[in-house]
Amino acid sequence: MSVAGTYDCVTKTPMGDQSSKFTVEVSGDTFTGSNAGPTGTMAVENGKVDGNTLTWQMKMTVPMPMTLDCKATVDGDTLTGSVTAGMFGTFPMNGTRA
Repeated sequence: MSVAGTYDCVTKTPMGDQSSKFTVEVSGDTFTGSNAGPTGTMAVENGKVDGNTLTWQMKMTVPMPMTLDCKATVDGDTLTGSVTAGMFGTFPMNGTRA
């Protein structure tokens, strides 16, 4: 099964649970997409696909500008991963294919 699709995700952050729709559009061993939530939409940058593992970055602007480093594994319709927000630490991100 392809990792491509849209996932209903929740990232557990110090500001509470952040819900989002994470879209993955695969092209070979790279991917593009976005993560859209209540604070806006962040584009996927440097998206890489290695089997069922995704790695990418996003540029957050709210509540402050920051580059987020992300990694996730897709198992069937389940996405399990993490978002690293610099000095603020790493937060779990989980989702289900929509």
